Amino acid sequence: MVSCFLTHAEVVVDPEVPIESWGLSVAGRRRAAAAHRLAWSPEVGRIVSSAERKAEETAAVLARAVGRGPDVEIEIEVEPALGEIDRSATGYLPPAEFEAVVVAFFARPEESVRGWERAVDAQARIVAAVRALTRTGDVTVVSHGAVGALLLADLRGVPISRALDQPGMGSVFTFDPRRWRACSGWARVG
Repeated sequence: MVSCFLTHAEVVVDPEVPIESWGLSVAGRRRAAAAHRLAWSPEVGRIVSSAERKAEETAAVLARAVGRGPDVEIEIEVEPALGEIDRSATGYLPPAEFEAVVVAFFARPEESVRGWERAVDAQARIVAAVRALTRTGDVTVVSHGAVGALLLADLRGVPISRALDQPGMGSVFTFDPRRWRACSGWARVG
């Protein structure tokens, strides 16, 4: 059996709106609608989402796509521990500035870069949450790219690295929670 880790698809970036409240863009909704091809199998019985709007919207689109009949809905669970890196110290940053902070975040995992959650702390949080969620069976986790990279590093038993970051929003990898190992690298949902 295998579980999936899916990142939310593209969002509407609005510097005036808190990051955790950003919703999916039109392109993001299209990508999320195709996610079931890579981020779901009949053996997976649950979808668990981060509490952030963009992840919940991605999970809802996925749940509709995998419903087993016109009146059957897959219930989505919400787990706050699946949230993205806590960036509340800076909030929105312009793209070039954001990119520089992300590079530093991965390069110095034991430091808080500009007040952001440390990578080692975020990794411990996401690993603990995913281990707890998969104790009773396989699951599709809908979350965020940076914490996915941190989870993937742990599953592979390698150091935290930006090289493990997703290729773009709306990406997925599979893993075996019983053996605690990655079964694939990232694949971008078409």
